[in-house]
Amino acid sequence: MSRTVVDVESLWEAVDRHTAAIGSKLVGWRHHLHAHPELPNRERDTAALITRHLCSLNLDEVRTGVAGYGVVGVLRCGLPGDPVVALRADIDALPVREDSGVDFASTVVDEDYPGGPFPVAHACGHDCHTAMLMGAAEVLSDLRSELPGTVLFVFQPAEEGPPVDEDGGARAMVASPALLDPAPTMVFGLHVVPLPTGIVGYRVGHLLAASCLVKITVRGQQTHGSMPWLGVDPMPPAAEIVSACGQLYRQVPATSPITVSIGHVEDAGRFNVIGASVVLWGTVRCLDTADMDSVRDRLRRAAEHIALAHGCTAAVEYLQDVPPVENTPSWTSAVLPTLRRVVGESRVKRTEAVLGYDDVSELIDAFGGVFVLLGCQDTEYVGGALRAIPGQRGAATNHDPAFYADDSVLATGVRLYSHVAVDHVTGRLDPALVEQPGPPAF
Repeated sequence: MSRTVVDVESLWEAVDRHTAAIGSKLVGWRHHLHAHPELPNRERDTAALITRHLCSLNLDEVRTGVAGYGVVGVLRCGLPGDPVVALRADIDALPVREDSGVDFASTVVDEDYPGGPFPVAHACGHDCHTAMLMGAAEVLSDLRSELPGTVLFVFQPAEEGPPVDEDGGARAMVASPALLDPAPTMVFGLHVVPLPTGIVGYRVGHLLAASCLVKITVRGQQTHGSMPWLGVDPMPPAAEIVSACGQLYRQVPATSPITVSIGHVEDAGRFNVIGASVVLWGTVRCLDTADMDSVRDRLRRAAEHIALAHGCTAAVEYLQDVPPVENTPSWTSAVLPTLRRVVGESRVKRTEAVLGYDDVSELIDAFGGVFVLLGCQDTEYVGGALRAIPGQRGAATNHDPAFYADDSVLATGVRLYSHVAVDHVTGRLDPALVEQPGPPAF
């Protein structure tokens, strides 16, 4: 069912009024979530909070236990219409000790998580995304009688990656029937980042990288630390493999951004024992998926040959593949008017691609849609370059113990989710309406 521009403008105004009315709720939800973070596939209390809130809104359905602790709220609106917009937020936290300085900082320690105990913190801003989508669910449910189509509120667990012997994350959600009845005609998501607060960053093409987890097991022969000649020490080749990872970029064209990082070294030995094995855990990132096979082959060859030179063996495993986040020209062109209306034309900025990843790519690849970045820190553009504003809180990247997000960004996130939903279900945000799909004017 189509609406006139005047009709849609009244909906936009209603979204903004309703968002302003729940400002204190948004902050309360976010602070509670931030103080009570949960690691991937362990988001039990987070899911319970989301479920209680969605049930209080009298949605048509609240589907729980989706891909672990995922929750999907289904809002079938009051007017006839076919579009189905899926609004996605990730809900898990990180094994990071928080050093943000806020009075609602996390002191949680997960004693039982595999490889732990770990301190736990929302050092990536997923608490913000969750609170924003809870707010959008409240705003849009209040307007359901005036909207056509269907809205799915998708709260996804394990975006940061489940333990290696568990399933989870966006791929598991895509495989679930919970996202197929009805199937989305658009997915929209956002992520808070250290851009200036309230700035929306977008990019046509690859915004975030393809990723995989790498496990390298170097095996030698255990012996006493005082008699290394009686065994085969796996530690020196493991160290050389870590160094070799930092040189792999020299083996691919400089125009192909890649990185291989080892984040964890696992050894079951002690100070006076040369152990039988060392396990290296890391990540491979490539902006272009075409580079992934080449980088993997080179890493495998380096690990195996370095180990062999020391009389050891190396087994390389690649796990948890995630495709890059790619915004197509037509979807980007379709969403830009909405973004500019919400935050102002001058506050929508084209950003560079980065080697971070987000498995929202699984949802966008399956159903189509757009993913954008939302600034949340005390930074500014000076001469086109991003810098921290002098004398304020500075800039702290996602996954940094000092990462923070300004509460004022929560309402902006609710408005982005809600305006995108309104525009899609009313037929205004549709790549088929873009006359000449292609890179939009920047």
